Amino acid sequence: MTFYAIGVNHQTASVELRERVAFNAERLSLLLSEQSEKLQLNDLVVVSTCNRTEIYAMAEHADILLNWLAQTNGIDVSQLFNHVYRYENIQAVTHLMRVASGLDSLMLGEPQILGQVKSALSLARTAGTVTTQLNRIFEYAFYAAKRVRSETAVGAHAVSMGYAVAQLALQVFSHPEKLVVMMVAAGEMNSLVAKHMADLGVAKVLICNRGHERAEKLAQEITPFVEVEIIPFHALSENLYRADIISSCTGSLHQIISYTDVKTALKKRRYQQMLMVDLAVPRDIDAKVDELDGVYLYGVDDLQTVIDENLAQRRQAAVEAEVMVNQLATQMLSQEKVHAASEIIQQYRATAEQIQQQELAHAMQLLNDGQDAAQVLQAFSHRLTQKLLHPTSILLKDAAQADDPEQFEWMQAHLTDILQNRRKAKVNK
Repeated sequence: MTFYAIGVNHQTASVELRERVAFNAERLSLLLSEQSEKLQLNDLVVVSTCNRTEIYAMAEHADILLNWLAQTNGIDVSQLFNHVYRYENIQAVTHLMRVASGLDSLMLGEPQILGQVKSALSLARTAGTVTTQLNRIFEYAFYAAKRVRSETAVGAHAVSMGYAVAQLALQVFSHPEKLVVMMVAAGEMNSLVAKHMADLGVAKVLICNRGHERAEKLAQEITPFVEVEIIPFHALSENLYRADIISSCTGSLHQIISYTDVKTALKKRRYQQMLMVDLAVPRDIDAKVDELDGVYLYGVDDLQTVIDENLAQRRQAAVEAEVMVNQLATQMLSQEKVHAASEIIQQYRATAEQIQQQELAHAMQLLNDGQDAAQVLQAFSHRLTQKLLHPTSILLKDAAQADDPEQFEWMQAHLTDILQNRRKAKVNK
């Protein structure tokens, strides 16, 4: 059986095609359970996110997996053929490690994918489609991802606007647990900022949005993690003084936070410092605000410059991470070979033990029948040796008759070394 990784991702397929082969957890659980019962594909894990759908499996042929992916999603396999990547054995292991480490993500180094891969494995385990060998491969991939995270900077540095704002807050303020943060608008960008701020453990988030419904939706999303208050949009200026951090992204055609508004807020705050982030284009905040002592004003261009620099640092760190992943993949495959050899050795030893017991029982019977002990022992030794050496003799004969002479030469050389070492050990003893 070969370990395969096949799939489509943001680099090989359009979002329309990715949508057609995507699985939700409920449907995937049902499909995996069916495969486990049919024993057609009883050893597979499916990772399905917005950017990728991948199958990891032990199978005879990759086409089996490709056909399964097409059939379960009701599309012709020809529609997938030019968009699917296929890896096997060490290349498949390396790919899995790269995915789990965030090296293959749309946003280099993003951490969410590791949790998604772990969830995919857990779902497959529950469905009964994960053998011990496949589980070992995934657990080693998680180990590789942990090494990449802890020993390289591929996951460091802010590379999204929301995360960049949160990191900026930590640079300006030393005690995030005391901060009050105001979200001016509750759109997608500010929603991400709010979630990152909640992760920092800030004291409170104020949401000021024109429409109450969207403000309420964001509030419900972050309320489990932080205290939230919704403020009417018309009351924005009179509440500015309450916020240590203000993130604005309204999409308005006109500035909504004036120089005078901020100057008044500063006075009410007794000139305690404020961090203001303007994520809007056109800008929401009067640029003159940056002239006020105690106010740190950052715009989209400022943050984008930081993000670009951080991405460059991640890409540099990714080179080191790629080397590490390749080494760990090679190491894991070596361990799998040793494990496979150990299983064969155990089987051989069990067979040898069975032969020894049979021959011993035969010899004991002959002794009980009154035959000469010396002759019985001689026959026992000869028969046992012949039966134990028989498998090795067959292997050597088959190797000698094979078209490729290297197999026989390798076996001959290693057996010679083993015999010579045994002779040396006997002389030294």
